[in-house]
Amino acid sequence: MKVLRRTALATAILSCAGFASVAPASAQTAPEPATQTTSQSTTVASDSLAGTIALDNCSGSLVRYAQSEGGDKALMLTNGHCYEGGMPEAGEVITDQPSSRTGKLLNTAGDPVGTVTADTLLYSTMTGTDVSLYQLDATYDEITADTDIEPLTLASSKPTDKTAITVASGYWQRTWHCDVNGFVDTLKEADWTMHDSVRYSMPGCDILGGSSGSPVIDDASGEVVAVNNTINEGGEDCTMNNPCEVNEDGTTTATEGEGYAQQTYWITTCLTDDRKLDLSVEGCLLAKPAN
Repeated sequence: MKVLRRTALATAILSCAGFASVAPASAQTAPEPATQTTSQSTTVASDSLAGTIALDNCSGSLVRYAQSEGGDKALMLTNGHCYEGGMPEAGEVITDQPSSRTGKLLNTAGDPVGTVTADTLLYSTMTGTDVSLYQLDATYDEITADTDIEPLTLASSKPTDKTAITVASGYWQRTWHCDVNGFVDTLKEADWTMHDSVRYSMPGCDILGGSSGSPVIDDASGEVVAVNNTINEGGEDCTMNNPCEVNEDGTTTATEGEGYAQQTYWITTCLTDDRKLDLSVEGCLLAKPAN
C-alpha cells in the first residue's frame, strides 16, 4: 500500500505496488478537461479503456448498477486506499462525505475525453474489502451526451474460478490480462484484512503502482467483477506491500509477485429498491461504521 513518490516515469514503473498501488501525479500525462455521462452499460473489448478514469494517484472507473437509469447520478469506483483523505484505518468505514474529487474519463484508446467530478464520497473502507465509491455531479445521460462514453456495469454475483479477466488502468492507460486463480478467504496486509479476495493467475496481471482502483472486467460479460488493489512485492509475510494469505489453521502463505483484487458484487448487496446504497439492507456484505 505504499504511496510511490518518485517523480520520474521510469522509476515509477519499476515500483510494483502492494496495498497501495498509488502513483505520483507527476508520472501521469495530463488529459484535456471536459465532462461525461450515459444511461446504458457497454461490453468492452479486452484492450479497451472505455469508461476507465485516470485519478491523480490511482485508477478508477465510471460504473453503474444493472438497474441504474440514465437520470441517476453517475458513480465512480476506485480503492479505499485511494481515498483523497488518506488510507482509512483498519476498522474504519467512511460514508456520505462531501467530495470534489476529479478524474479524466478515457475512451477506448485511452485518450481523455472529459473530466468527471464527484460531489459525494458514498463509501470508503479498507476493512473486509478495499473500495471507495463516489457519486458524481452529473447523470449518466449527461456524461454520455458529452463524451459518448458509457459506464461499466457492476456484476451482481461472484465471478467463477478460471474466469478470463482484464485489469484496465486509467492511470497507466494500459491493460493486463490473466484469469481468476481462486479466492482467498482471508488476505492480510499490515493492519488491514480483506475477505474472499480474487487471486490473479501469474504471470499476466503483474500490476504497477498507479493501477490501484482499476476495474477488473470479466472478458465474457464485460462486467466489473472486482477492483484491483494489491500485489506482494518482496515475498515478505503480511507486511505493508506484502499481502499474505491466512490459512484455516492460522498459518500464512506469501508469494512474491502474487496479485489480488477485491470483489465488487458486495456493493450490489447493499442497494435499496430505488438504487441507493444503504448498509442496513438485509444481506449487505459491506462493513458498517463502528458507531
